[in-house]
Amino acid sequence: MYSPQSLHRWGITHSESMERLAYSQAFRDPMAMERANLLNMAKLSIKGLIESALSFGRTLDSDYPPLQQFFVVMEHCLKHGLKVKKSFLGYNKSLWGPLEMVEKLCPEAGEIAASVRDLPGLKTPLGRARAWLRLALMQKKLADYLRLLITRKDTLSEFYENSAVMLEEEGAVIVGLLVGLNVIDANLCVKGEDLDTQVGVIDFSMYLKNDIDDYRSEERNGQIAAILDQKNYVEELNRQLNSTVQGLQGRVESLEKSNSKLIEELAIAKNNIIKLQEENHQLRTENSVILMKAQQRLEVLLYGDLNCELDTYKQSRQGLDEMYNEARRQLKEECQLRQDVENELVVHVSMKQEMEMAMKLLEKDIHEKQDTLIGLRHQLDEVKAINVEMYQKMQSSDDNMRQKNDMIARLEEKTNQITATMKQLEQRLQDAERERASAEDGVRKFKQDFTNKADSLQKQIAQREKQMMQLETDLKIERDWRQTLQNELERERETIAQLTAEAQQINGLKKEFHRLQDENTQLKGICEEQEQALEELGCKLSESKLKIEDIKEANNALQGGQVWLKDKDATHCKLCEKEFSISRRKHHCRNCGEIFCNSCSDNELPLPASPKPVRVCDTCHALLLQRCSSNAT
Repeated sequence: MYSPQSLHRWGITHSESMERLAYSQAFRDPMAMERANLLNMAKLSIKGLIESALSFGRTLDSDYPPLQQFFVVMEHCLKHGLKVKKSFLGYNKSLWGPLEMVEKLCPEAGEIAASVRDLPGLKTPLGRARAWLRLALMQKKLADYLRLLITRKDTLSEFYENSAVMLEEEGAVIVGLLVGLNVIDANLCVKGEDLDTQVGVIDFSMYLKNDIDDYRSEERNGQIAAILDQKNYVEELNRQLNSTVQGLQGRVESLEKSNSKLIEELAIAKNNIIKLQEENHQLRTENSVILMKAQQRLEVLLYGDLNCELDTYKQSRQGLDEMYNEARRQLKEECQLRQDVENELVVHVSMKQEMEMAMKLLEKDIHEKQDTLIGLRHQLDEVKAINVEMYQKMQSSDDNMRQKNDMIARLEEKTNQITATMKQLEQRLQDAERERASAEDGVRKFKQDFTNKADSLQKQIAQREKQMMQLETDLKIERDWRQTLQNELERERETIAQLTAEAQQINGLKKEFHRLQDENTQLKGICEEQEQALEELGCKLSESKLKIEDIKEANNALQGGQVWLKDKDATHCKLCEKEFSISRRKHHCRNCGEIFCNSCSDNELPLPASPKPVRVCDTCHALLLQRCSSNAT
């Protein structure tokens, strides 16, 4: 090995020494050199294919030369380092083996493999592999499938040598480059092609560039960057519009569900109101029957015999008590029903508030949509103005092109005239040389001046040609830009149509909501009428209750001079003398008729007038117990 000092002495720098070492290692390992060459060719072919496809601006077919060269380069990369397999016919290398393994690693690749096997014109494994590559490119899954294949090096080692491209880092780099092909749309007809007998030869002339190609590639890179920016902007705008449409659809569905729930609850409320009306009618009929019976009994008590009335009263008192208990129970049920109706009204009020909030949110969303529509209209107006400006620029550029073409024609005529004069001058110079030797110096000077003028004219012509090329490229860019703007206009018109349809749907929902509000007000009126009817019924029940109490007091008076004390006359308990309140209620003793609190009258005993045990006070309870004990002795 040589030291750095010795290398510096011989005039060799460090970078040159590293390059020589790399070349020496590559010469020692020819497989590494092949891998590097294949990687470079893959880079060139993929880059050239993407640039040409984007400048082409249409879907690619099988006759497109850069696409054919890409498949040839990929075939060479996949063939590198393939193991030779023995068969009955001899030794062969097959690409179809590792590509067929993708079907086991990824179930989505099964469709491609099945369609390749079903193609009638393919007879060799190489033809199937070529068809598989074309179908995977059309599906935009070529990079994904090869990435899965590279990760399983244990399966690839059965088909490739250890130093093959697919088993080294170069294979991963190539797979990463293939991701960029997803921006290309290809429509390849595999069925009619003869893929078995094609010869894969790389055409290097497509990748050898000069200064003009470099200038064009820079312009294409600028065009590609502009097109990709426009594509990203359109995709982002499409995503935002899709998200807003999905949000609106979700809100419309929730409103439809809430409307259906409200309709169901309204139907239930109507049924409850009908039931309440029927029960009110039944209660009214029962009250009328009770009043008729009470009036009949009063007439019998007033005009009949007292003994018969006492016997009949003792027999009917039990029935009256039962009827009183039934009336009291029905009153409780009516109160409970009234409470339920009030709860339902509270629920309806809360539902109405929720509907009002939902309508406010809908109106807010509608205003937002209108703002977005206004913004989109402004954008459309701006795009139209840009389109008009571009059209004016195109017309001005066309006029400039015509002027420049006229200038070029004039320059060509001038060059033709100059060439003719050049020929005439040469003839004159030859004649002058024969005649006069002394005039040679002047003629030579004239020739030099003339040649300088011709060179300057040729340079001007070359500059004009370059300007023409630039104008042509500008025209192409403007045409592509105009096409993209027209496509964007069509898409925005479609979005505006969708938004108008959604606005119409929202107006329909508004109409339905107003209709539901009217129905709710009608139901409120019905509920208020029912409440008034219930209040009237309660008043009538309280009147009937007072009449029944008056009847009882009259019966007690007729029975034996027993006084039934009225509720208004008693303010304190007779035994404990505590004042009555809401918590301390009044209770009549069924024996003496006085009013006591609950603690002083919490006793029940059967009386002669009623076989069932009734409430009595503490004093009556002690007296009755003494009587019972004395009777027993």
